[in-house]
Amino acid sequence: MKLAIALAATLIAFAPAGVEAGDARAGRQKITACQACHGLDGLSKNPEAPNLAGQVEDYLVRSLTAYRSGERKNESMNIVAKDLSDADIADVAAYYAAIQVDVLPP
Repeated sequence: MKLAIALAATLIAFAPAGVEAGDARAGRQKITACQACHGLDGLSKNPEAPNLAGQVEDYLVRSLTAYRSGERKNESMNIVAKDLSDADIADVAAYYAAIQVDVLPP
């Protein structure tokens, strides 16, 4: 029990400031533009676009925020991300992070 409390406190302490947890269900409704490159299920068929399914939520939030600000450059992503609100970014990140991906070694 003490370990669980310590773990929860650590996670809260290291959570990015100002970033609220997204709503995966709301994110599912917001990914239409993403699906063209990143696939219907977050598994890209396009060799130029990464898989988003199962990606770490905080990484997705930071990446989308950087695309939106222009700090991170990609012609398509800068256009798509420029109109996303903080809530949109959190929701989309939560959705893709919630997708379970199974890895099977060869």
